[in-house]
Amino acid sequence: MIAISGLAKKFRVENPKKLSEQDKKDPRLEGRFFHSVKEVSLRCEKGEVLGLLGPNGAGKTTTLRLLSTALQPDAGTMYIGDTDVIKDPVGARKKIGFLSGSTGLYGRLTGRENIAYFGRLNGMNDKDINQRIESLGEKLDMLSFLDRRSETYSTGMKQKTSIARAVIHSPEVVVLDEPTTGLDIMAAKTVIDFIKDLKSQQVPVIFSTHHLEEVTELCDKVTVIDYGETTFDDTLEGFKALSPDGLHASFMASLKQGVA
Repeated sequence: MIAISGLAKKFRVENPKKLSEQDKKDPRLEGRFFHSVKEVSLRCEKGEVLGLLGPNGAGKTTTLRLLSTALQPDAGTMYIGDTDVIKDPVGARKKIGFLSGSTGLYGRLTGRENIAYFGRLNGMNDKDINQRIESLGEKLDMLSFLDRRSETYSTGMKQKTSIARAVIHSPEVVVLDEPTTGLDIMAAKTVIDFIKDLKSQQVPVIFSTHHLEEVTELCDKVTVIDYGETTFDDTLEGFKALSPDGLHASFMASLKQGVA
């Protein structure tokens, strides 16, 4: 289970004069602080897949980085099961598998070595690491390139390796930041099938995406963030019910005042 309530995070603006005109008009800019996340709440239970939606810059990635313990919030609560993420970040990291949109691989290492390194960081022994890599290699269709240096990988190969690295320790919850962005159809299908497999194992999954067809195929719940606030948090059926004109219209209706 993942539970977030009243989450907030602001960043100090060192030089307001360098802000773009769009940033200057953002209502989250207050004096010398930009409130990237103002009031975000969501909940994802066992066996659920939650799709996190929102315009670019809405605060989705900041929310996920806060949940991953990469950032500390200014307000709010976050729980993974019975673990308080804020009070026990080390305990929370052991329970979470997190794929960031910007986390790179060590290019001089093979895919296998990249994944094994994270397994050791999570306290796994070599036998368990090797068994887990073989299992993930099959599920993510990676066995043909696991022993090549990752600097030679295509975008799809890198993303599959990054996902395997994130879940090598069999985490209790999985958080993926735009896992299919930039992938070809076959690579994206492999990632989607992997998310379905996690769901079948009762692992809660939160993933951010801009692809509404993925929401239809995968999600039980939908949370929309706009201008740093949760503007919708309900079931997929509730999201569809926002408009009779399809998911895109539902998304537009879920934004603040129903506008982009």
